[in-house]
Amino acid sequence: MFNPTEIRKEFPVLSQQVNGQPLVFLDSAATTQKPIAVIEAMNDFYKNHYSSVKRGAYSLSAKTTQKFEDARAKIASFIDAESENSIVFTKGATEGINLVAWSYGLSNFEEGDEILLSVLEHHANIVPWQLVGKEKKAKIKVFPCDDNGDLQISELPNLLSEKTKVVSLTHTANSIGTVNPLSEIIPIIRKLAPKAKILIDAAQGAPHSKISVKSMDCDFLVFSGHKIYGPTGIGVLYGKKELLQRMPPWQGGGEMIDEVSFEKTTFASTPARFEAGTPPIAEVLGLSAAIDWLNGVGMENIIKHEHQITDYALHSVRALPATQIIGNPKNRGAIISFIVKSENRGSDIHPHDIAMILDENGIAMRAGHHCAQPAMQRLGVQATLRASFAVYTVPWEIDRLCQSLKRAARIFG
Repeated sequence: MFNPTEIRKEFPVLSQQVNGQPLVFLDSAATTQKPIAVIEAMNDFYKNHYSSVKRGAYSLSAKTTQKFEDARAKIASFIDAESENSIVFTKGATEGINLVAWSYGLSNFEEGDEILLSVLEHHANIVPWQLVGKEKKAKIKVFPCDDNGDLQISELPNLLSEKTKVVSLTHTANSIGTVNPLSEIIPIIRKLAPKAKILIDAAQGAPHSKISVKSMDCDFLVFSGHKIYGPTGIGVLYGKKELLQRMPPWQGGGEMIDEVSFEKTTFASTPARFEAGTPPIAEVLGLSAAIDWLNGVGMENIIKHEHQITDYALHSVRALPATQIIGNPKNRGAIISFIVKSENRGSDIHPHDIAMILDENGIAMRAGHHCAQPAMQRLGVQATLRASFAVYTVPWEIDRLCQSLKRAARIFG
């Protein structure tokens, strides 16, 4: 039976107290806590078969290499990719986007080409395209959203053309939780911009949704291990195999080569050509354990629970007289973003001030622009408080949050 209270016991950090109060962790959009299964998998590697991969004929290396490549196949299955050779290990979603921008973008953009990004993007899905776009004199166009935070799909015919070379969109907005209707958007892109390659930033989507790159029909997809109950320092880039095979290497070094001489170098097939140097082995094995753990819990169970806890949080926070939720998307992920108003002064209380009061009560929650300044500007705020949830979030944590928000409103009111 699925029981979030029992699941919490698998996360050692959640049993501690902060400032004399039981820890309430509501910052899972930034990073998720780690189950003991992930911690033990990484410890097992360091304690029992530490070695490099692919480079040793001895038993320890063979065992590690097998586990490393098993992880690649497991991740391919997790996102319904056609082949494990479509899976490239990166440091995170950010590096995956940069890899595509600098490898595919730099070698394919021409002056006057266009890159379409949504106003809801994380900075990691804006800045790399700006850098490469400037280099190649390509232009960025912006896919707008309405006041609720939903993308205005009716604008796509005005934004897409034969000049569109890349469309790079978030699956779920980290700022306000909008889950974009990609099954509706992607066919429009294919029809109106047939030359465009489509990248999906699933950093917020992969932990909370069933992802199928086949049915989605994206060309690239990225996500980060640390947001999906795995360790930091590891991420995944999916790319259609034939597309990756045509892309030039982004970094040079060991393992990404076929033959090297001082006259020239030939490169390995994908995914090796994009994995220069010694990889983050412990982190890959930790991510592999996280995928096993997620599959054991069941994504259907996780999705159902997170919908319930998000609905409970929305109802609870909306009931507070001093709070204003920012964004009201049709389909919301496990995120709510809001501000707190001063009843006496008639102005907003700065989210950082509220966050400090919450921390005094043992509540860990993010305050700021969430690396999404264009989205904040569009929605008319500089910063928000953001409560984000995971499989281990339970109702008493939401109750504690609301009690602390009332206290903060009194202190600053």
